[in-house]
Amino acid sequence: MIRASFLLAGTAALLAACFPQAQPKAEASAVAMQNATHPVSGLEVIPLTVRSEDDTHRFRVEVAASPEAQNRGLMYRTEMGPNEGMIFPSAPPAPRSFWMKNTPLPLDIIFIGTDGRILNIAAMTTPYSLDSVVSAGVTSGVLELNGGRAEELGIEPGDLVEW
Repeated sequence: MIRASFLLAGTAALLAACFPQAQPKAEASAVAMQNATHPVSGLEVIPLTVRSEDDTHRFRVEVAASPEAQNRGLMYRTEMGPNEGMIFPSAPPAPRSFWMKNTPLPLDIIFIGTDGRILNIAAMTTPYSLDSVVSAGVTSGVLELNGGRAEELGIEPGDLVEW
């Protein structure tokens, strides 16, 4: 009788291991962010850190590498996670300007200098605005985060951005 119980328990464990288990929604979302491409944009997703004197903030960002991806940016997007964003590499480095045309989310637009340090931040940009926000110099990239996130985390000019 004891032997039969062990056999039944062992068979049940083997069967459970053979069939995929449903993932909770939060876990499935975390797995999606670990993937190499973003589920909405199809762009590559990479880790990015912002380092200040006392803190390191980690993000998973979409890479807008092509001219088409940079032109589209976060247009038409209605949501973005708190530790998500988009990076716009500048190759070659150049002064940059952005606008919020067709962008319903308020954003913090963070201009990154050629030394990897933040030059300036256009905080809480106005959704759908056609006004240009410009870098305070030559940039190696531009980082977009949810509006207000930079202030919330204490991110400011001079902090180091690495991706």
